[in-house]
Amino acid sequence: MCNYKIIGDSCCDYTDDVNLDFLIRVPLTVELGDMRYPDDGTLDCDRLLADMAKSDKAPASACPAPAAFAAAIGEAPDAYIVTLSEKVSGTYNSAVLGADAARAENPALNVHVFNSLSAAAGEIAVCCKIKALLDQGMSFAEVVDKTETYVKHLTTFFVLETLDVFRKNGRLSHLQALATAALKIRLIMGADENGAIVMRGKALTMQRALKGLVEQIKARYAELDDAGHEILYITHCACRERAESLRDAILAACPAVKKVVICKAGGLSTMYANAGGIIVGF
Repeated sequence: MCNYKIIGDSCCDYTDDVNLDFLIRVPLTVELGDMRYPDDGTLDCDRLLADMAKSDKAPASACPAPAAFAAAIGEAPDAYIVTLSEKVSGTYNSAVLGADAARAENPALNVHVFNSLSAAAGEIAVCCKIKALLDQGMSFAEVVDKTETYVKHLTTFFVLETLDVFRKNGRLSHLQALATAALKIRLIMGADENGAIVMRGKALTMQRALKGLVEQIKARYAELDDAGHEILYITHCACRERAESLRDAILAACPAVKKVVICKAGGLSTMYANAGGIIVGF
């Protein structure tokens, strides 16, 4: 019987490249106007994309209640929780409250909540790092320490096909969105050291943006001091072939990358990335 649990929120995506049966997902809810879409693994992402395209409202997310995290922890002696960046969601704070509630019921529990400073592919990277450390027989304290170090150096990039979600939620003005769309500008975005979203570059086409993304990934690997980031994770939103092409380009350009895991966007990642979006975490 397993004596630990690895718990993530539902921005942890899905993949056939590695076995994620160890991961317990606590679902958020996607909100679009009066519509509510529980991101519980049964959400039809194609329908969500269609509804987002038709709506003039910005999609938003509602984080799980603390009780949902406490229930996921249960009576596991050791529990590791990975959440969306605190800068983009209240999920981290909800998970901390849930962990506190679980410890109040059973003070012997070891529970740690990781603010991933990321989303999607980045969260999966953290969850898989925890599992790898546990498979090496490390103690709770060692896993927490090494995973926090990993998160500190975690890099997240993403390239979007459309800026419409950014326009609708106020991150980009209507005129800016129209101008960039008319010029076919694609933005290379990323997370800073605090998990906030920042622009890393731009290009006139998606092909050039992805080429620029590979160059930024190559440059980032040259800066990394440790070998703990040799697996790179890609989340794609309805663009598997694009993700596979990006994987091949990364492996050809970056010898430090030993493996690339491709993930399919769940509901939360679909909300953030929209159709054609690519998110990279390593």
